[in-house]
Amino acid sequence: MFSYLNTLLYGIYPYIAMVVLVVGSIIRYDREPYSWRSGSSQLLRRKQLMWGSVLFHLGVLFIFAGHFVGLLTPIWIWDALGVSHQAKQTLAVVAGGIAGTMGIVGATLLVHRRLFDPRVRAQSSSTDTLIIVLLWVQLFLGLSTIPVSIAHIDGHEMLKFMSWAQGIFTFDLSASSYVTDAPIIFKLHLFLGLTILFLFPFTRLVHMLSVPVRYIWRPGYQVVRQKGDGSKANRAPAE
Repeated sequence: MFSYLNTLLYGIYPYIAMVVLVVGSIIRYDREPYSWRSGSSQLLRRKQLMWGSVLFHLGVLFIFAGHFVGLLTPIWIWDALGVSHQAKQTLAVVAGGIAGTMGIVGATLLVHRRLFDPRVRAQSSSTDTLIIVLLWVQLFLGLSTIPVSIAHIDGHEMLKFMSWAQGIFTFDLSASSYVTDAPIIFKLHLFLGLTILFLFPFTRLVHMLSVPVRYIWRPGYQVVRQKGDGSKANRAPAE
């Protein structure tokens, strides 16, 4: 029973989450383009929003980049660069600890603002509240893995998760076996991360996919029509 559950959660569920992430995002962008935004309540508790948003986004971006590089870079590349498993684990603990602390402080400010300001709460949807709370819990779980990582500073546990992540992306049918005996705190962290990916298309997180690259080639001028005269138009610099 345990083996089946482990295979379901860490061998099958990752693919379900990624398929829902990709297909759900495409469908939402096609059918509900006007919902493809983060929403805004920046006029309410603006200072708290600014600090919370900056700390949260910086922390999460560093964490995402660290996880992406750390988990998906083949082990032989680290060995070829002369980076020992212990050195990589130490770097992950220090950098992840700093970024995670920034992220959870920012998330705490955002959660407090959303839950305890009646005006912000009135403008928030249930998914807005759910996703920021889940992200806070995920950051907390991530920070909670640090003591376990320090206890395994030789990098042995880290190799399990690298093998698992790379196995998922290379369709290794035995990928779930790499984390069978991993500490429960890590497995909870993995499961919640996959669940956030699953929920991604149904929340405001979709705005992460909207990179404003079109502004690079946007014309330098735009058409401005005079009030009351639809036949005349002037060219003015685009702001």
